[in-house]
Order: sequence, then C-alpha cells, then structure tokens
Amino acid sequence: IAATQPSTNWHLKENARDHHTSKFSSQELIVRRGQSFTVTFNGTEPPEQNLTFIAEIGPKPSKLTKTQATFGISSTVSKDGWSAVRQSTSSNSLSISISSPPNAVIGRYKLSVQSTSSDSSSPASLGTFVLLFNPWSSGDDVFMPNQAECEEYVLEEFGIIFAGNKNRINSFGWNFGQFQGDILSICLSMLDRSLHYRRDPVTDVSHRNDPKYLGRVLSAMVNANDDQGVVLGNWSGNYDGGKSPSSWTGSGEILQNWKKSGFKPVRYGQCWVFAAVLTTVLRCLGIPTRTITNFSSAHDADGNLRVDEFYDASGNHLDRAADSIWNFHVWNESWFSRSDLGPSYSGWQVLDATPQEESGGIYQCGPASRNAIKEGDVDLDYDCPFVFAEVNADCMYWNYDPATGKKTLIYSASTTVGQSISTKAVGRDDRVDVTNDYKYEEGSKKERDTFKKARKKLGLEDKFDPTAPTPQEIDQKPDISGKFKVAGPLEVGKDLNLILVLANLQSDAQTVQVNMTAWSTVYTRRPVHEIWKDSVSVTLPPNEEKQFPITIPYTEYQQQLTTDNTIQVTALCHVEGGIQVLVQRDITLDNPAIDIQVLGEAKVNKEVDVEVTFTNPIDVEVTDCVLQVEGNDLLRGILEINVPPLKASEKSSTRFKLTPSATGPKHLLVNFSCDKFADIKTFKMVNVID
Repeated sequence: IAATQPSTNWHLKENARDHHTSKFSSQELIVRRGQSFTVTFNGTEPPEQNLTFIAEIGPKPSKLTKTQATFGISSTVSKDGWSAVRQSTSSNSLSISISSPPNAVIGRYKLSVQSTSSDSSSPASLGTFVLLFNPWSSGDDVFMPNQAECEEYVLEEFGIIFAGNKNRINSFGWNFGQFQGDILSICLSMLDRSLHYRRDPVTDVSHRNDPKYLGRVLSAMVNANDDQGVVLGNWSGNYDGGKSPSSWTGSGEILQNWKKSGFKPVRYGQCWVFAAVLTTVLRCLGIPTRTITNFSSAHDADGNLRVDEFYDASGNHLDRAADSIWNFHVWNESWFSRSDLGPSYSGWQVLDATPQEESGGIYQCGPASRNAIKEGDVDLDYDCPFVFAEVNADCMYWNYDPATGKKTLIYSASTTVGQSISTKAVGRDDRVDVTNDYKYEEGSKKERDTFKKARKKLGLEDKFDPTAPTPQEIDQKPDISGKFKVAGPLEVGKDLNLILVLANLQSDAQTVQVNMTAWSTVYTRRPVHEIWKDSVSVTLPPNEEKQFPITIPYTEYQQQLTTDNTIQVTALCHVEGGIQVLVQRDITLDNPAIDIQVLGEAKVNKEVDVEVTFTNPIDVEVTDCVLQVEGNDLLRGILEINVPPLKASEKSSTRFKLTPSATGPKHLLVNFSCDKFADIKTFKMVNVID
C-alpha cells in the first residue's frame, strides 16, 4: 500500500446530505458523530481483511485519551467504538462505511490506512475530515428529538435578537452565518487558542467530546478577557478605535476580522454581540443553541441576590455600585444532557459569553441548567447563583449623600427583575416568551419559596448582613405615589413629552419638593450625559393626583444620545415630614423607519433589483449616510454604499442588485447610519425560487 498512494473518494455530496452538513461550502468531508459515512478507495491492492484504518486527532493522539482509533473491516457496526463495514469491492477499489461512536471527540481528524500483511509499510494518509456533534442521533449528548427544533437551532443562519426595555420590546435581525466560507475552520482554531489548550493540549482535546466542557470553554473564548478571545467589550458610550457594538449585522464579519488581524480581539461588542457570536460557533459545531433576552436583568456582583442602586438628593442615578439592573441582557441557551447532574437537569443550559464576573478565575459563565435555575438549585454547576440573580434578584433603591456617606433606603422591590424573557420562535420570525421556564409566577408562594430556598443554599438566610435594610425600613409606607406617563411619540428626532403623575395617598395635604433629572444612558442603564434637570415645589391636596407635563426638546438630547437611544428620567420627591419617593422610567426611543423593496421575483443565479428608502424626519440636513447590506445566499460578503446627504424631510432611494445563489426563504439585513441616527436596522425575507 505504501508504494501506491490510494486515492480517496469522500462522496462529499451524499455524506453531507445524510449528515445535515450540505450547507457547509467545503471541499473537505464534514460529518456528524454516531453515524456512518461512505468512503471509496481506489488503488488498494492487498486483500481488505489485512487493512487497518487509523483515525486520529490532536497533537498527541492516543487510544487512552480517545483521540486515536484503529479499526479493521468488520461485518457489523461497533456499538461503542469506531468501525468500518465493507459496502462493495471491485478489482481495484473498495467502498466502506465508517462509523464513529456517539461520544467521539469532535474536530478535524486525519484518516490513514495500513496494511497488516507487510510489516514494514508505514500508514498511507487518506486525508482529513471534520467530525461534529449530532443532534439527530439519539446516542449523542446533544440529541434533540424535535426535527423542527434541530432545523432552527443548528441549521438556521438567520436570527432575531430582542432588545429595548420591558415597556417597549424591539428587535433586530442577525446573520449567524455558521456555514459560510471558513467559519468552521475559525471555530476550530478558536478551540486551539483557549487557555485550556495552551496549558494542556492533550487533555483539552480529549474533553472535546463533551458539550458542557466546550460550551464553557467557548463562553470564555468569545470575549477578549483573559485569553485574547474574539470580541472586546465596551460599555462606555464612546467607541473610537473600533466599530460601535450596534453597527454589526452578523457574526461572519467579526470572526473573519478576528482571524485576519492575527487573532487580535475585534472592537467592540456588547451582550448581544457576544451571544450572537457564541450562537454561531456552537451551531457550527452542531450544538443546538439560541439567544435569550432577559428584560430588567440584574447584575449581582457580590452574590447576595440583591441589587443596590444609589441616587443623590437631586435624583441623579449614581454610578457607584458594582450591582446594576440592565434594560436588557442577552445570553445563550444550548441543548444537551447533564450526566453530571442527572436527567432532570438536562435540556436547555444557560451559557453567557459577556464578561460580567469571573468564574473559576476567568470570565466565563455556564452551563447552568435552566431547570436548576427555576427550582432554586443554585448549588449546582456552573454559575447558577449568578444566573438565578439575573432573573430573580431583589432591588433596593437608596438615597446616598456623598458628603457624609450616609445611605437611606427609599424602597425595595422584589418583582422588578427578570421580565418578558424572550427568544425567536421556531420556524417563524416571532417572539416567544419563556419567562415561565425560568421562574414560577412572580408574586406566587412557589416563587417566594424558591427564592428563600436559593438564599438558604447560598448561606444568606442565617448570616447577618450589615448592608441590608432593616425590616422597619422595608415596611415603611410612603405618603405619595408617582409615575411617568408617556404623552407623545418616542422617536429620535422628536421632542420627548412625558407627564409626571403624583398622587397623595393621605387625607391631609402634602408638600413635596420634586428634583428631576434626565440622563442619556447605555442599555445597561449606566448614565453617560446629563440632558436636563428641573425642580419644583408642589402641594398635593388630600387624596388627589396632580399631573406635571415635561418636555425635553430634541435639540437638548440629540448631542447626548448614545447609540442605544436610551434616556433615564428620574424624579426624587422629598415629602415634608415623610419618606422620600423615587419615580423613574427608562425610555428607549425608536429610530425612524427604513424600507426594503425587492423589485421583481428573486430567482437563483438571476440578478434582481432591491430598493432601500429612507426619509429624513428632522428639519436639518443629515450627512455621512452609509448603507450596509448582508444576507447569506443573496450576496457575497457585505455591501457598503455611501448615500448622499439628505436635506430636511428629503427621501432617499438607494438601488443595488442581488444575485441569489440558493433557493428557499433567505433574509436580507440592512443597517443605515448617518450623523444624526445610529444603526437603523431592518430585515426582509426574500423567497428565492428556481
């Protein structure tokens, strides 16, 4: 055999079809574990019973670490190892069906063959192939019995990510692009750049059969902290030296940039970027994965299941606590069994690649069993207390005097955190609410019992906490109540009109000093710029409510707005002789609309025109207008078009051509930016026919 190098026919098309890997555009065989694939060798001379095949992976393959397998041709498929079964033979070719075990290490294998009849011959290389997880195989840890869910969570390249805030949920499209170009190779090289691989490559590769191991390692690799990973986070509101997190429309560009730069972290990301990139990598490797958005998401830095927020006497939200409540936070769920915890904790597992807190000394998070979170089993691996707090923490709002360091509790809330937990529906572009999968109904006895159980497991019940408010502070009852009502459109470019409604809950008049502020924030509610402040002294008649209209002109907030379009409005009410009342509202302003029209039928390999229209809604000219377009199977790479400046109320219409390369429903994603509006996004489903 060594004398005549055999040529290998990998039957790329047939194997890809059988293994659900047809969407990869590779000349290399890509198959899934626990399932057979066919290979034909031409030029094999000796009798086949004398052939031994060798499949090996990693820097030092060995049988001990399950990174090397040797197997001859047998008559049946092996239950728990690698095997080869003869399909057919002709005078000088041999077709065999190779099977791998359902718990094989995933990655790029070398396949070679050796003749046992001649002692001296060295193995002849047959080439390489890539082995992935197999959610279609019942023996695999990632087995997903529902076909439609496999299609969505492994094979779908388009996603919808939910954002905004709990009062006003919005969404945007994302191109995961896990099958494009060399994304698979980039994902495999990501594994070889992890801290675990650098420390001990042999052990790391031997653990790559385990989805919980890979999920945890990749949650660390997607952020740049610790390991020069893929994306560098930035929540400052200033994104000089990189791309603003809200400008990306897909993971492909980010992963390609990381590779092109010699694996330097890509600037910049925020939570949805980390989650979207992790979705791409895990779907690419065959682990069913989706993005999850949690509204009013707690970041509990000190592990006491409580988030403290501080305000000064003027009502300014002070950026002095490590704890915070984000308008929304995006993480991942991946589907696999938990042999380490037991069957009741299998199914969806939370992974979070956003660098928030260290776990085991590095910025990684999960996998935390979603069932464990719901049941308050926060003592189970991995990082359950942090995820439990994200959806359940109690909130304490304090008045803080920077001069004296004295803090006074304004009020506490146990139902604020963890609302409208959202993900994209299977097979359609809709939102599905999964809050009930994370916790029992807010305010129910079961939910409070679960919270107590979690506190107990964390040792918080019996420990005196000097920073906690006293029961008297928690039970105090205010004399007035207040809320902000929206009185007009919430759109960038329009004045912001609100009404502060104050109600006197007592039967005698109350005098109230109201200190109001409005700040632009990032979506984590971190204050960035003060926009407006005002204070009024009011008398509220007994048991009556009064309304105070507030207008913040566009000209006042326009310069200060971050790309998140978020404003936090606060009124701190000092009631004479009573306790303070904090009224606040987080407002997300909508960008103006942008429209996509496909002019004619979209057919494979035929050009079709697309028109994108945008009308400048404000009474000043907008400049630096750029249109960015991407969409798998519709165009190659990313199209960037510079659009001329638009005068007040002027409508622009931009045309470009697409040449679709495959049939079926495809998504076109558009992002429009100019000096006054950041990242106006929309997407359109294009049905491509033959």
